[in-house]
Amino acid sequence: MATEDDVRRLALALPGVIADERHGQRHYTIEGKAIAWAYLARDKPKEKRTLRTGMVAIRCPLEEKEMLIEAAPEIYFDDDHYRGFPGVLVRLAAISEAELAVRLARAFEIQAPKPRER
Repeated sequence: MATEDDVRRLALALPGVIADERHGQRHYTIEGKAIAWAYLARDKPKEKRTLRTGMVAIRCPLEEKEMLIEAAPEIYFDDDHYRGFPGVLVRLAAISEAELAVRLARAFEIQAPKPRER
């Protein structure tokens, strides 16, 4: 079982990642590109989205997202707002700290600036 404190610790351990807040929503970014962020959801269509504790969104390619949701629906899920978006929703109570670290490292790999060729 992972916690929001684990998300913070693991994300900030990645080189160059910072934590910030936008509109009351925590984000972990590398050079302005999000790797993970607090999950907001709607209780009813067209209502304002509200913070959901115990869950986080993590950047992820769509193909991986679909595979993760199919392989472990107790951990990974999607909603209407995220459908078709390269980010997977994670239930922290269901994911191990080690797997969370892998997912955050993968998100970092996707978003981190690529080295310039000389």
